[in-house]
Amino acid sequence: MRKIWLSRSLAFICLFSLMSLAQASDEKPDARAEYIRANYTKFEHKITMRDGIKLFTSVYVPNDDTKQYPILLQRTPYRVAPYGSNKYKTRLGPDESFEKDGFIFVFQDVRGKFMSEGKYVNMRPQDAYKKGGKATDDATDTHDTIDWLVKNIGKNNGKVGMWGTSYPGYYTSVAAINSHPALKAISPQAPIADWFFDDFHRNGAFVTPMAFLFFDTFDKGRDDLHAAWPEGMKSVTPDGYQFFKKLGPLSNVNKNHFHGTRPFWNELTLHPNYDEYWQARNVLPHLKNTKPATLIVGGWYDTEDLYGPLATYQTMSNANKKEHVKMVMGPWSHGQWNQGKGEKLGEADFGFNTSTWFQENILLPFFQQHLKEGDDAKLASATMFETGSNRWRKFETWPPAKTKETRLYLGADESLNSTRQDAGFSDYISDPNKPVPHSANISRGWDKPYMVEDQRFSARRPDVLVFESQAQEEDITLAGSLELDLWFSTSQSAADIVVKLVDVFPGKDVNDDKVDKETGNRHELVRWGVIRGRFSDSFSEPKPFKPNQPSRVKFELYDVLHTIKRGHKLQIQIQSSMFPFIDINPQKYVENIFEATAADFVKAEHRIYHSKQYPSAISFNTIN
Repeated sequence: MRKIWLSRSLAFICLFSLMSLAQASDEKPDARAEYIRANYTKFEHKITMRDGIKLFTSVYVPNDDTKQYPILLQRTPYRVAPYGSNKYKTRLGPDESFEKDGFIFVFQDVRGKFMSEGKYVNMRPQDAYKKGGKATDDATDTHDTIDWLVKNIGKNNGKVGMWGTSYPGYYTSVAAINSHPALKAISPQAPIADWFFDDFHRNGAFVTPMAFLFFDTFDKGRDDLHAAWPEGMKSVTPDGYQFFKKLGPLSNVNKNHFHGTRPFWNELTLHPNYDEYWQARNVLPHLKNTKPATLIVGGWYDTEDLYGPLATYQTMSNANKKEHVKMVMGPWSHGQWNQGKGEKLGEADFGFNTSTWFQENILLPFFQQHLKEGDDAKLASATMFETGSNRWRKFETWPPAKTKETRLYLGADESLNSTRQDAGFSDYISDPNKPVPHSANISRGWDKPYMVEDQRFSARRPDVLVFESQAQEEDITLAGSLELDLWFSTSQSAADIVVKLVDVFPGKDVNDDKVDKETGNRHELVRWGVIRGRFSDSFSEPKPFKPNQPSRVKFELYDVLHTIKRGHKLQIQIQSSMFPFIDINPQKYVENIFEATAADFVKAEHRIYHSKQYPSAISFNTIN
């Protein structure tokens, strides 16, 4: 069978923000690159770890000999290219201001990647501190690297900071485990926390294009050290819906494309449930008693790693000195805070340059305070962007301490009500051959603006249920997670439940009563979530639904800070597919979905109940 692919560049550009490739600047790139060449000298080293493995490391030292500088380290599985002491990166810091402020910038290929020795392990279990001796993991490699840097790199002031986005964000998080004394400040940005909930799974549902596109190149083995990014299969179509529909069951990935040559893909297909394999790769239990000052960064519209920063903040703020752990959540897609101005995403306009504001007022002052003895950055525990109202807000705790709980019940007349109804159920037919698209736009995998996309394309489908409140008489601000408490049944034995929180704009401007031609009746996506029904009781011990029997399904949509403005409506959409972003559920229970065959995919009638006996509802907290 002819190999079909959707472009390797999409995999690592859309999945993970590669610092060397994705950071944007309003200034001409050449000007920034020329500044770096004129003011920094590059060195290359191979730093030996405690077990003898050598890791390739690039170091950029300011030319100014009158000062000492802190070290700003990034460890990455995405290459520290360009290689060669006479070849320079065009960007060193999260923002140009870092380069002009002056740091020693260090970049390292992690163990087993590109020009570093050793074997690469995805989300390597962090257990070396339990084993002792010469046992290694990502935390010990960081410790050994920092130890060598402060002892061997001239002009350093003995203080080290770390930062990174996505996978480099994970390497930043684990650096805090039994950290080196010189590590004073870290900024995990969109950090992976637990790969069963970040990136490739969402409450057990599998994110096919993200995993498929990414691991084609990232998971390729190597015979020796190499500087080039592995080549992926070639694309023949820009239409991801078509491609992944033609792909069929996930069992066809190895059969027709990978042929067993992607080790981690092989491993994840053997572990469809949250078993010991995935639990060992959960970083969160290890983030206790950490010492470096920590600034966690995430984006409300990050479709790859939204769980990671929220869970990392909750874990670290509860298990460490609260004054050492801060969080920023902005109106950003994956890594957007280091890319451009951040004034908009797709059709959503945030009113000002949110990324620029973050770099100038949060990130640089944070590192200056802890690495350069600068002024107190005076950061709140949580600095959060309020979408809908388009403003920054500061909180001493997240979720906020003073909130009001609201519970809305689903009704048969497509309504959301503050009181229960005795109104039976709403139903729809879910057809695996005609799944609901995750976006109205054509893309090879997914495009970032889908996270704020107008949802009228799905609301008008017969296999999507819609429940809507009355127009709000005053602004209402949702803060924190949203809990779904649904009564659900299916005519088969398996199903996914996808829920969207939608902000419905009025047709007319509420202030002047004129038809709004730009955004009138827009259905703006605020948050979506999914649960694979087999996991409604346990992610470790799945079970089928009993056909036609109502079952209680409870799960959360990740946190929001969003204002439904006066005149707007709050809408809930419920469906059972979101393709191709989420793989198609067969709707016939199978022990391992990666082994499902075409015969397992069947139509099903799904019901959402909204009676007094089975009251389906959504709960959330509001603030003033």
